[in-house]
Amino acid sequence: MNIGVWVALLACALGTFLLRALPLVWMQRHLVQRKAKNTLESMPTWLSVLGPLMIAAMFGVSLVPGEAGLASWLATALGAMVTLLVWRWTRSLGWPVFVGVASYGVVIILANAIV
Repeated sequence: MNIGVWVALLACALGTFLLRALPLVWMQRHLVQRKAKNTLESMPTWLSVLGPLMIAAMFGVSLVPGEAGLASWLATALGAMVTLLVWRWTRSLGWPVFVGVASYGVVIILANAIV
């Protein structure tokens, strides 16, 4: 791999770490300050919506294929539909993601084998 891939990988890893670590550190400090003042307030509103917002952003980005071909659009649509169906059936997070990614991969592999 060339150096550009490693830089991009490092930037993604650092960004992912900071998105998780900074709110955690901030909230720990916030709770320590509140405990010192003997007033324990609830979590700030912006912190409670940060997780769902990050998930929505990643979901939005993942719906646009990297290559704008028919196979990638079909794989994306099928993967999203299968993910939603499995989620409705299981009401969990692990199985829908696994089955959605697997169905996406199967469509891509079949499309590459046909073409």
